[in-house]
Amino acid sequence: MIDFTKIPSPCYVIDEVLLRKNLEIIRKVAKEANIEIIVAFKGFALWKAFPIIKEYVNGAAASSVYEAKLAFEEMNCEAHTYAPVYHPVSFNEILKYSKYISFNSINQFNNFLPFIQKFDKNISIGLRINPEYSPVETGIYNPCSLGSRLGIIAENMPEQLPKEVEGLHIHNLCESDSYALEKTINTVEIKFGKYIKNIKWINFGGGHLMTKQDYNVQHLISILEAFKQKYNIDLIFEPGAAFVWEAGYLVSTVLDIVDNKNIKTAILDVSFTAHMPDCLEMPYKPNIIGATDEVD
Repeated sequence: MIDFTKIPSPCYVIDEVLLRKNLEIIRKVAKEANIEIIVAFKGFALWKAFPIIKEYVNGAAASSVYEAKLAFEEMNCEAHTYAPVYHPVSFNEILKYSKYISFNSINQFNNFLPFIQKFDKNISIGLRINPEYSPVETGIYNPCSLGSRLGIIAENMPEQLPKEVEGLHIHNLCESDSYALEKTINTVEIKFGKYIKNIKWINFGGGHLMTKQDYNVQHLISILEAFKQKYNIDLIFEPGAAFVWEAGYLVSTVLDIVDNKNIKTAILDVSFTAHMPDCLEMPYKPNIIGATDEVD
């Protein structure tokens, strides 16, 4: 049991027991389905916890030059890197710290392929595709909404993949279950199946909440086993939230209570915008230990 009175406020706290419980599930899925699961820094980048993370996984997903550098320096690995757009000024540094690079568009691929060809290193290149299916109902979190900037829809794909492209990258889920992934796989096969036989890997991105209590882990393993048996390619998953789902706390202190027309507002030493931005965007409602619905 954590004694929160001994923790400075404000403070993010990770419960190692709960973290390891999540990591055991992640390792089980990776081993039994024979896939690679890596930690996505856009969902979790608390590097002080990386020594524990590294006991269970040995890869990381980056979306910027600094995240790629974080993977190299703190996870001791080269990153799987994807960004909606790359900048020529920082791209060579991204290459330095990455072993996979996925591009969001054919234009980006064409613009940066010469950088990769000049770089003295073997980089595996991928294209992000947009299956135009997502179960995500909150628009700001739905990467497949109409007119999305993220990924290439089937009708805009070339007839044949460029010979330099070795993989496809998909990200269309958010805290989703294995049945949403199953529908994703079926959709990808219908719209992009002709490319799968010519690639080495598929990255199914994040949003796989396999550590949630009611997640059907065995169903996940079964559909991944079937997919691998059918295509014999490498599968990569990069969840963020699943690693630390319900494994931590934000410790804070009530500094004042403002009463305005019988509406009482607690003023804390934390804020939604700085510490819990998803509570504004999703929106989430944080669970508060010891809170009740009673009003004085």
